[in-house]
Amino acid sequence: MSIFSIDGIIIIVYLLVMAIIGIVSSKSGGKDSESYFLSKRNMPWWLLGFSMVATTFSISTPNLITDMVRTGGVANNWLWFSFLLSGMLTVFVYAKLWSRSKIMTDLEFYEIRYSGKVAAILRGFRAIYLGFFFNCLALASTSLAFLKVTAIMTNINPLIILIVVSIITVFYSSLGGLKSIIWTDFFQFLLAIVGAVIPVIFILNSPRVGGMSKLIHSEVLRDKISLLPDFSNPVMLITIFIIPLTIQWWAAWYPGAEPGGGGFVAQRMLSAKSEKHSVGAALLFNLLHYAARPWPWIIVGLSSLIIFPDISSMAASYKDVPAKYIQNDIAYPIMLREFLPSGILGLVLASLYAAFMSTVSTQLNWGASYMVNDFHVRFIDKEASEARKVFVGRMWTLALMICSTILALVLESALQIFQYLIMIGAGTGLIYLLRWFWWRINEWSELSAMAGAIVFSLIIIVIEHIYLIHIDKDTVQIFGMKLAPALWDSIKFVSIVFLNTGVWLIVTFVTKPSDERVLIKFYEEIRPGGPGWKSIAAKSNIPAAEREKDWNVPIGLVCMSLGCVAIYSILFSIGQLLYGNHLYASILAMLAIVSSFFLFRLWGRLFN
Repeated sequence: MSIFSIDGIIIIVYLLVMAIIGIVSSKSGGKDSESYFLSKRNMPWWLLGFSMVATTFSISTPNLITDMVRTGGVANNWLWFSFLLSGMLTVFVYAKLWSRSKIMTDLEFYEIRYSGKVAAILRGFRAIYLGFFFNCLALASTSLAFLKVTAIMTNINPLIILIVVSIITVFYSSLGGLKSIIWTDFFQFLLAIVGAVIPVIFILNSPRVGGMSKLIHSEVLRDKISLLPDFSNPVMLITIFIIPLTIQWWAAWYPGAEPGGGGFVAQRMLSAKSEKHSVGAALLFNLLHYAARPWPWIIVGLSSLIIFPDISSMAASYKDVPAKYIQNDIAYPIMLREFLPSGILGLVLASLYAAFMSTVSTQLNWGASYMVNDFHVRFIDKEASEARKVFVGRMWTLALMICSTILALVLESALQIFQYLIMIGAGTGLIYLLRWFWWRINEWSELSAMAGAIVFSLIIIVIEHIYLIHIDKDTVQIFGMKLAPALWDSIKFVSIVFLNTGVWLIVTFVTKPSDERVLIKFYEEIRPGGPGWKSIAAKSNIPAAEREKDWNVPIGLVCMSLGCVAIYSILFSIGQLLYGNHLYASILAMLAIVSSFFLFRLWGRLFN
């Protein structure tokens, strides 16, 4: 693909259209900080839902799904399917609480829930850690995927394309703030979905694959197509199914599925026009994220095993691709290059660029909101004017893009770094869930959890450095025990979760609670209800009868369960339909309809 080909022209037209949409939708978006970061809190549920799912659809997402399918089969996706539980808990329990808080960012929560200097330190530290350091790494990882995809699918210098696309993304992100981002997200998601489906049609209809029936009956895929892990393989069962569904979903911090909501998901919920719109947005996001998107990428991943059974076969066919890029994750762009004709290739590449831009624009605005609201205004310039806040936000938007682009040039793989980041957050998730409903959790609880996760993670990293021996790709040895690498990763994660949870629980009970006046004010404004606030609620100005109405978490948990059943049923009904198992597909579809019916019958009882 060259810049003057039909594919190159399609890319240029797409970039121009996105710039125009950003300009048109930017009206009043930079009027003040609330407009810039929260779009005046008047966004509808459907637009916010599309924006959330567009943000989680990164250019690296198809590569990741393809990698999972190639290495562990379709069932390997339970590593992220499990986060639906966290997502649905956010929908039916926490979304309305975030909406009631009326804060600018989720980090502002620290100083409406806790008291004293420790609360301020927590807010400032996490603003810098998440808003700058973590954000730069996340953006760099996405930019690295952009460079890989462009290098494989075009003969254009990928750095030049990255710079051009980044400039356009920064332009509309900084011009209109969240409003421009949300509207461009909507169009980018539609294009991205089209771009995900088109390759499936071309690949399945090619003689080399021979259609869906031939694909799923291929001997090569015999142990890859199952939707559930092999229950006779205890390592696989534990690492990709049991631990994700019992521990990982509530204990790990995962972008887009933070326990109790957070990050860009909280930002979208805070920008909704009402509690109902906040809940509706989060529900639509989870439906599209888990049920609608995965199958096109899964099918391409399965097909890639027919064409390229292993990494060496890809390396032999694509000698022009740098050797450091030849891993299972690049099977997706290689399949696009292998099967898509000119014109279609440009359209699909534009859809991947759309995925890149939607992710990056949100990360930029979200990170800038932390750096402005939770660091600059809180600690440097408390009297900053609205115009000044918007200006500083735009400067941080530009700085984050520049820093992440530079970092992307020196990275070869961010996967191991992200694994360590997830490990460093292990054991903190339960606090994010309980802090809304248990008054005794205080600022020291969160500080000790953050410190404990870091300390325990560093200890394990040191132990690995000294004692871990890599025997081969399927076996490691530590303390004389030979384990599968996935099992060792699970042991590390679970150990940190339980050790760290024990630490912060002990700290919670041996330290003083937050200031009672802060707790009473929080209870009166958020009205979480429940037995965890009984002693504080009795001192509030809310009548007992009203306090009883606030406690609807049991209904929320029932709705969460019904929502999970509905979405999982839709996801697997689609899979069974693709596999040709029409009876199972019909049963699952009926289960989705029934659970959805009861869900919407209970929906209204969540709102007083």
